[in-house]
Formats: sequence, structure tokens, C-alpha cells
Amino acid sequence: MTLPIVVGVDGSEPSLRAVDWAADEAVLRGAPLRLVYASLWERYEGESLADDLTKPSEQVRAEDIVATAARRAQLRAPDLQVTTDVLPEEPEYTLVRESRDASLLVTGTRGRSGLAEALLGSVSLIVAGHAHCPMIVVRGHHDNRARSAAQGRVVVGVGDKPTGSAAMRFAFEEARRRGVPVEAVRAWRCPAHETTDHPLLAGEPARLHEQQAVESLKAALQDAPIDIESTGHTVEGHTRNVLVDASYDAGLLVVGARRRPGHFGLQLGRVAHGVLHHSACPVAVVPEPA
Repeated sequence: MTLPIVVGVDGSEPSLRAVDWAADEAVLRGAPLRLVYASLWERYEGESLADDLTKPSEQVRAEDIVATAARRAQLRAPDLQVTTDVLPEEPEYTLVRESRDASLLVTGTRGRSGLAEALLGSVSLIVAGHAHCPMIVVRGHHDNRARSAAQGRVVVGVGDKPTGSAAMRFAFEEARRRGVPVEAVRAWRCPAHETTDHPLLAGEPARLHEQQAVESLKAALQDAPIDIESTGHTVEGHTRNVLVDASYDAGLLVVGARRRPGHFGLQLGRVAHGVLHHSACPVAVVPEPA
């Protein structure tokens, strides 16, 4: 049984772009699409009257939202299996729970203007830090349209533990589905306290850090599938900035996020946090075991 792709919808333009993107991805995967709206409307409106014809206004609105999203997905992919659900729960709790039985979780940024969408909404940020499956936040392209999931290369950030990386495996799988190349990127920096004023030694610390980055990149690509075009390069600079720069002509940016058993705080590193706020393309956050 193929697990569904779950999309969190709220009626905003960013969430509708997420529906478009997820519909395309579901077609690539041969997976069903599940659209979920969650809100604690009962807390503010109270219980509905006993009359079956009477519903809280927020529930009526929610049902309209998921119905509209479902029609949009079906228009984009007529043969796609689409189901919907409206739940009187906290959206963060609902989406994290849904991620346990999903192949992929998809959300948009939250906001109805370019300025508002410049930063990620709190729901997507919290869910990205706790989701049990890979999560896609559909960023960029603020024209009320989502690019096809098959457009553009897949860029993946190479972390400190490059071998056996779930993010690398996810990047190769996505590239195979889309028929696009993978570009692995490893950023490096030379800490200021390691520099020296001696003219014969000034470049040594930098060369050492660059060489370490090259070795990490080689390790990350050593198990690259032979049927997928893959390249890699190292770049000096802050990892977040390097990956954001790479996102401008990419179809998907993939980063890993360490999950520590028994830790209940936001499990999202600084790099993942930064690219979720600033990437110019959709971002995949892939859980990595600690």
C-alpha cells in the first residue's frame, strides 16, 4: 500500500500552491493525495446546535476550503485519488500526527502578500521540526502558481555526517522521479581565530577546511546511483547563505534535520531553519537519526 502525500490547507494562496505542487508530486510517485484542514473552531464558537442542519460557521468555511482544494487538485491531475478531512484540532498537532502515516507532508508558507510570505509561518516551522516523514515547504514563485514538481535540478546540502544520509537518499530518489540531476553542496569556513599573520602560513588553515569539505563531499557522493547525473562542489561561506544562493535556479532544495529520541523541543538546526525562511524554491526537510 502506497502511503499518501498529506497537504495542510487553510485557504490561503500559499496553501493552494502547496496543493498544486503536491498533486504533481503524487502523480510522480503514484501516490494518493490527502488534504487536511485543522482548526480549534469549537473553542471559539462552542458546540453546534443539536439540529443536524446547523454547523459552526468556521466548520462550514473549512469544508468549503478543502472542497475547493480538492477540485483544484483534480483539475490538475484528473486521475489522482484525493481524500479530504476537516478536524477540530490544533493544526501543528494534526500535521505531525498525520506525518506518521504519510510518505510526504506538504505545506505552504503562510501569508497573503509577498512581504508576509517572506518569513515562514509558525505552523510550518513547528511541523518541520517534528514531522516523522520528509516534509516539503513550497516556497518561491509568488504568482499564485506552482511550478511542476519535475522542473529544475535537486540541490542537497551535505552535512557533517555525509555517509548514510537520509537527505542524500531522498535527493537521489526525487531526482530519479523527475529525471533531473542532483547537485550536492558543501559549505565551509575558516574560523577567524585560526588565521595567522605569517605570510607563509596565511593560507594553511583555509586550505585545511576546504580539503575537509572536499572529503565530506566525496563521501556523500560515493554511493550515488549510476543512473542519476550528480555533481558536487564546495563553497566558502555560511551554509545557509550558500544553499539559499543555490536555490535560485533549483527545483528543490533538500536539507537534513537531526531527530533526537526523547527530545521534545524544536528539532530543526540553524541551517534548515534559515533556508525554510529564505529559499527561493521548495525546501525538503528530511529527518535524520541522531
